[in-house]
Amino acid sequence: MSRPATVDDIHATARAMPHVSVVRPEKNPVYQVGSKSFVFFRTPRPDAVDPVTGERYDDVVVIWVASEGDKQALLQDERLPFFTTAHFDGHASVLLRTSRVGEIERDELVEVIEEAWLAQASDRRVRAWLASRDLEP
Repeated sequence: MSRPATVDDIHATARAMPHVSVVRPEKNPVYQVGSKSFVFFRTPRPDAVDPVTGERYDDVVVIWVASEGDKQALLQDERLPFFTTAHFDGHASVLLRTSRVGEIERDELVEVIEEAWLAQASDRRVRAWLASRDLEP
């Protein structure tokens, strides 16, 4: 049985993927594969605010997805704390507050981050990673 996910699981999973570089590793890291971001911790922005206080969320992570269908599946799953804002309409990504990451099982979060990497990696890197895991492209 999986345990609840942690912020450290986000970092560890993103770093464990092949060919990953980290921009700004000390503050608001951006995880990239081949110079394409797949997970990034963003600075507070006016599009994600606490509905009660109006304060900007300072703990938002952007995670890429493969398609609009994948995005909608994550957003519509009521078990999961993923969300989006109008700023990300048409963008293949979901948002997650680190304060709510424990609402996701670790194994499920790992899968979402691996899928984010797969969405942004080159075809060659995707094929190699899938082959290393005995999976079909």
